Amino acid sequence: MPRPYPLLAVALDGLGWHPAAWRLSTAPADAPFTPGYWAGLVTEAERGTLDLVTVEDSLALQSTRPDGPDGRTDQVRGRLDAVLVAARVAPLTRHIGLVPVAGTTHSEPFHVSTAIATLDHVSQGRAGWQPRVSFRRSEARLFGRREVPELRPDQLDTPAGAALLADLFAEAADVVEVVRRLWDSWQDDAVIRDVATGRFIDRDRLHYVDFAGRWFDVKGPSIVPRPPQGQPVVAALAHDTVPYAFAAGSADLVFVTPADAGHAAAVVAAVRAAERAAGRTGPPLRILADLVVVLGDTPSAARHRRDRLDALDGAPLTSDAAVVTGTPGQLADLIAEWHRAGVDGVRLRPAVLPDDLTTITRALVPALRDRGLYHDRYPGGTLRDLLGLPRPVNRYAPVPA
Repeated sequence: MPRPYPLLAVALDGLGWHPAAWRLSTAPADAPFTPGYWAGLVTEAERGTLDLVTVEDSLALQSTRPDGPDGRTDQVRGRLDAVLVAARVAPLTRHIGLVPVAGTTHSEPFHVSTAIATLDHVSQGRAGWQPRVSFRRSEARLFGRREVPELRPDQLDTPAGAALLADLFAEAADVVEVVRRLWDSWQDDAVIRDVATGRFIDRDRLHYVDFAGRWFDVKGPSIVPRPPQGQPVVAALAHDTVPYAFAAGSADLVFVTPADAGHAAAVVAAVRAAERAAGRTGPPLRILADLVVVLGDTPSAARHRRDRLDALDGAPLTSDAAVVTGTPGQLADLIAEWHRAGVDGVRLRPAVLPDDLTTITRALVPALRDRGLYHDRYPGGTLRDLLGLPRPVNRYAPVPA
C-alpha cells in the first residue's frame, strides 16, 4: 500500500536537467561551481518541506555521446563533487534528507563508507547514498586500473552486454555490502570516553568486517564511528530487470522511470517481484518515480518555456524519465494519479535551476496541500524516520540475552 501522502524529492544537477538550462537560468552561468548556489538550492528545498534532495555526480565530463566527450561547448561541462557539496550544505539545514551520488565501479568501498558516514554525522542523521555503476570505457581510462569493454546502448541486450552489466551490478552489490559492514564495524556504544580509566573506546566493540569477494578483500574496521542512522539510506536508480534486482538486494529506496500511471503500476509490480526473488526480509523498498518538469503559470507558458529551451539547444528534450510540461496544478494531479498507481512518491528533475525548484516549493507544494496530499511541517527525526524505515540492528553487536 502506498503512503498516505506521496514523498517529494528533487534531483539537483548543475543549472537544471535541460541541456540549455544555463541559457535561461536566473542564476549566473558559473553558479554551480560556487558553494552559495548549492546552499541556496537546498535551503529553498527545505523551506518547501521537501523530503529529500539528491545531488548528481559522474566521473567524466557531461556528454551527449554514450561514451566519451562530444566536443560541444554550448552546454554545461564540469561539476563539483556531490558528497562534498552535501557535506557543505548539511550544517545549513535541519530536516531535509541529503543523498549524493557516488560511484561503485572505480571507488574504494572504504572511502565511500567513511564519506557517507561522516555526512550522516555532520547532518545529524539525514544522509543517504545513491550508488552509481559506470560502464563507460572513457571513465575507466581516467583511472587506468582496469579495462572496460566498449558498450553502446544498442549492445545492452547482446550476450556480451548482458554479461558486462551483470558483472558491474554484482560488483556494485559487493560494494554496498562492504560499505554496510563498515558502517556496522563500530557498535553504537563503542566510544565510552571513560576519563577515570583513561579509555576512550572499548576495543571489543570495534569489529573486523573480513569481507573477501571477487573484486576486493576488506578487513576493516572503519575509522568513523557508527552513523547516527546506523545505516544511512541507500538509494538506487533502476530502469530494468538487473537494476531492479540490485535495488531489491542492496537498497532502501529506488528511483524508477515509468512513462505514465499504468506503466508506474507495472514497474511497482516488477520491483516487488524482484524483492521476492531476492528473498528480501527487511522493509520493502520505497519507490519514487522520476519526472523531468518544465513548469509555467499556464499550460501555454510552460510549453513556451520548453519550446524556447529546445530551440536554444537545437533539439527536443529527451530523457530516460517522463517529461512533464505544464502548471503546478497539473503536476499535482499527475502526482496524485501516480501515487494511486502504487508509487510512494516522486523525484522531480527541474528543467531549469533555481527557477523550476522555486515553482515546486512555492506553487506545487501548496497545490498538493490543497489536495490533502502533503504535510505542512517536518515530522522530525532522521531521514530513515521520514521514510518510515527502522534503524537497523548492528550485525556485530551481541544479541541481548
